[in-house]
Amino acid sequence: MKSAYELAMERLSKSSPSRKLNEEQKSRIAEIESISKARLAQAELAFQERLKAFLESGDFEKAETARAEYQAERAKIESDREGKKARVRDE
Repeated sequence: MKSAYELAMERLSKSSPSRKLNEEQKSRIAEIESISKARLAQAELAFQERLKAFLESGDFEKAETARAEYQAERAKIESDREGKKARVRDE
């Protein structure tokens, strides 16, 4: 008897069979990942600096605003990364 996971994986493979990536696509995806990691690290550093300044000055509202802005920026970078990778895979 197959588990629910195995059944789901079978359905998934039938609906969208996996494609093999060529070396150029793998290289481009690795580059996209690298750039994305750098952008995330840069956003993290900027956020930490802003957060520290706001907390030291006691401005907790601005600290929360900075946190929300950081989360939005992070989501944007991740979404952009996934979109670019999808385009490379679809070529």
